Amino acid sequence: MLRTMLLVVALAAGVIGVGAQLAGHRDATPFALWGCIIAVAVLLERWRYRSRNSAEGGDWQKTEERFVDPESGTVMQVLYNARTGERRYEPEPHA
Repeated sequence: MLRTMLLVVALAAGVIGVGAQLAGHRDATPFALWGCIIAVAVLLERWRYRSRNSAEGGDWQKTEERFVDPESGTVMQVLYNARTGERRYEPEPHA
């Protein structure tokens, strides 16, 4: 929701800035430029920071690390991907 609102506001700022620039307002350039930069950043953010589901495949190894999640009280297990160095946390399966 917040991401969508930011994208809409940034696109609106870019369009208004470009329109003002075309109408002859020389001081509208920063407005258009920042609107476009923020819109591109919001669109690229989704691509750059992949969701957790995209990392399901791969060489995830279980470690001996465990901890209790302070928010839910669930025991979490730490998984490690030796190829990328990433760590992932999942609820520990009940035995």
